[in-house]
Amino acid sequence: MIRYQDIPAAPDAVVPFPIHIPETALIDLAGRLERTRWPDAGTVTDGSQGPTLSAVRRLVERWRDGYDWRSAEALLNGWGSSRTLIDGIGIHFLHVRSPEPDAVPLLLAHGWPGSVLEFRDAIGPLTDPAAYGSDPRQAFHLVIPSMPGFGFSDQPSEPGWNVGRVAAAWDELMLRLGYGQRWCAQGGDWGAAVVTALAQMRARGLAGIHLTMVPFQPTDAEIRAATSEERAMLADMKRYWDEQSGYMKLQNTRPQSIGFSLSDSPAGLAAWIYALFQDVTDSEGEPERVIALDHIIDDIMLYWLPNAGASSARFYWENARAASMPAETIDLPAGISVFPREAVRVSRRWAESRFADLRHYNQPDRGGHFAAMENPEALVADLRATFRTLR
Repeated sequence: MIRYQDIPAAPDAVVPFPIHIPETALIDLAGRLERTRWPDAGTVTDGSQGPTLSAVRRLVERWRDGYDWRSAEALLNGWGSSRTLIDGIGIHFLHVRSPEPDAVPLLLAHGWPGSVLEFRDAIGPLTDPAAYGSDPRQAFHLVIPSMPGFGFSDQPSEPGWNVGRVAAAWDELMLRLGYGQRWCAQGGDWGAAVVTALAQMRARGLAGIHLTMVPFQPTDAEIRAATSEERAMLADMKRYWDEQSGYMKLQNTRPQSIGFSLSDSPAGLAAWIYALFQDVTDSEGEPERVIALDHIIDDIMLYWLPNAGASSARFYWENARAASMPAETIDLPAGISVFPREAVRVSRRWAESRFADLRHYNQPDRGGHFAAMENPEALVADLRATFRTLR
């Protein structure tokens, strides 16, 4: 695999970045998986203590015997795998241009434990809608970057890479790609925070945003006046915070302590990431019912291969120490998709108090936190509806 420092190019150059993981790295991984030292099964049979032994064993067995990394590698290389240097960090991104000349540039922003591959099933319909039986005038050029410390982007060697700094880097990336006149952005999880920051900073040429998670805290007045729908949303937020957010509390405070395990043990990394798929997908705790197991393993590989377990966990620590985002109303055109098993959901009423120009609000009938992986058809439809008036 080419490393950024091996590329003799100007600091602001955008260069192809073909990915080819050495076979020795895959052999090492297989050996580590074979030698996994398993814990006991625990004292419960459900996922209330974390991923079950049987679930992680099943994942590891598939990872070791039958999973094919080269297929994922070919997808990444076929989608314009590229690199550029921004603010001292090498940024890896996918650049998928539509065959339609009037396509609108769209940045797709992932979070943790997501990756650029979480958008795989939306890439075709978004870039080439005619090939999927839809209106070619709904096409997008896609830019899908990996945050610093994630995937094949560089890992920061100094503090300071928080949501605001990532947003500034994505602003520069879109300008560098020639999209500074008019573009849109979509995000969930930390990607939603980055896209919200882009809107708040009025990134150059940003015409509108779409979120699958709205990073907000309801006010005391909103809590007191909550409808029955909103009370259910508040209950789910509380349940997530009380029962499922242990990973976040650790990564907010001591990310390096878990980082050693995430770097050394592929089974440990898999269990740490699988826990989120288990807890926040619309799957009753069995994410393989809604996301192909190989796709979950692909996602884990984008943490294992570049050794990004620790560096991605530190993103939480960075943001726990960063200044809070301002709470003013966002006046850029916006769309929001509220999937039923997303833990942090907003009602239309709450959304309208925070977005002055809410163009689209929808509650798809299925899906959770990993919207692009669980229900890509609904996400694509909502993106088209949100940005239709901005073309």
